[in-house]
Amino acid sequence: MSDDEEVPQSAPLPGMVPNSAGGYTWEVDDMRRLRRFMCLGSEGGTYYIGEKKLGKENAAAIIRLIASGKGADVVREIVQFSVEGRAAKQDPIVFALALCARDKDAATKAAAYEALNKVCRIPTHLFAFVEFCQLLSEGTGWGRAHRKAIQKWYSSKSPKALAQAVTKYKQRNGWSHLDVLRLCHLKPETDGIACVCKYVVKGIEACRAEFGGKGDVEKTIKFLDAVEAAKTADEATMISLIKEHKLVREHIPTELLNSEAIWATLLENMPMTAMIRNLGKMSSIGLLKPLSSHSEVVCQRLIDTKLLQEARIHPFNVLLALKTYEQGKGDKGKLTWEVNQSIVSALDKAYYLSFKFVEPTGKRYLLAIDVSGSMTGYKVLGANTIDARTASAAMAMVTARTESKYHMVGFSHELVPLPINATMDLNTVMSRIGAVPMGGTDCAQPMLYAMKKKLEVDVFIVYTDCETWAGAIHPSEALKQYRKASGISNAKLIVCAMTSNGFTLADPDDPGMMDMAGFDSAAPEVIRNFVLELI
Repeated sequence: MSDDEEVPQSAPLPGMVPNSAGGYTWEVDDMRRLRRFMCLGSEGGTYYIGEKKLGKENAAAIIRLIASGKGADVVREIVQFSVEGRAAKQDPIVFALALCARDKDAATKAAAYEALNKVCRIPTHLFAFVEFCQLLSEGTGWGRAHRKAIQKWYSSKSPKALAQAVTKYKQRNGWSHLDVLRLCHLKPETDGIACVCKYVVKGIEACRAEFGGKGDVEKTIKFLDAVEAAKTADEATMISLIKEHKLVREHIPTELLNSEAIWATLLENMPMTAMIRNLGKMSSIGLLKPLSSHSEVVCQRLIDTKLLQEARIHPFNVLLALKTYEQGKGDKGKLTWEVNQSIVSALDKAYYLSFKFVEPTGKRYLLAIDVSGSMTGYKVLGANTIDARTASAAMAMVTARTESKYHMVGFSHELVPLPINATMDLNTVMSRIGAVPMGGTDCAQPMLYAMKKKLEVDVFIVYTDCETWAGAIHPSEALKQYRKASGISNAKLIVCAMTSNGFTLADPDDPGMMDMAGFDSAAPEVIRNFVLELI
């Protein structure tokens, strides 16, 4: 094959592998695949790959990394993504940690268990970890290292924090604190931790009988008393309990969850994540009426960058909240509400604020969104309201809001400019994306378009599932042709992958091409560092 000969996407370049759509792409290296999996999971599969197969392929990539001696690197990556809040869901991260904990490599196993408290910060994550470990185990799954790590999870917390955790998050997937404590054989070293464990195992009366009157434990017992009293409290009593003991929604009996007064009291100290999750409920009972003081409080919190960052609010979860809230009903159940447009606007702003802020690069960007049929067949992270095409538009808008020099296009087998600008809200953007006709996938179109129109582009960002097959030339070769034709020899290609399959358009041997995971909350920073050649 000569250097000038064009190879269609239905045939491979050297080093390429078949993708799931019948074309050829490069295979993502296992560390990048781990990052994709942590950001995007395998929930729902893709248009071409089923969920179970996709999950197995990602698990195999992690196992290969450990086998190659990179187990410690894998654990470090897991901790970083979790602690920095870079992934929208914890389950893929917890699953990856469980794989490391269950591996036969001693160093990897030790590192994974040492990281347990950093990654599994709440009981929901702990129960998921326990469940994954059991599923991955050949035996009972409760060996010495496993028991010690679980014991440390409970014993390392303050008595009050542990009491709040075990009463707020009682069980998940059939696991309860009673089950876990029974299997990990915890022997508390302090009265405070022993008191909470006694409450879990024997109840409040046994807890009072053994620890009542002990000064250092009295505050913990009072909190547990309040949790018990909440089970039969009337509205007025419940409001007092919430104010005095900082009880949360999970402590409130179902029959009181339609009380506007109780929700108003909860809102005073409601964590950001809980507030975003309960916008529909609070609207349904009339608490968040337009122009109300409570609506104003919610809107102010939603656009508070510091609160968003401290709470590790992920952009995808804000986008999901926006799409759910604006439809006036939940995806499941019968809950409906009157939409408050001020809250919709605040959620739109919160989406951009939840990304880590970076300084603009001043470069010229062509933002290219794959609008082919396969992009509508994948629901990102299992969200019914957000397919890969919608998510791509939302991601592209982050760059459009950061950089002043950009041009946005949509492509399938052909390319069309998109009538989208940075001043538009997400709903307008996504409705315009939805109007673009679908077709087969040709990811070379953005570079070919730039050559044809003689556009000066420093950076091409392609948002895609990488299932390209319909073009007469491979995207990587189209970029090389563009560099030659335009004279911009360092023009770059960033592939923003919207699914966790193993394929990429970026040539791994070309330093001017990069693959990254879609819906990484650090995406703007990753893009900036690559464009400025800092990485």
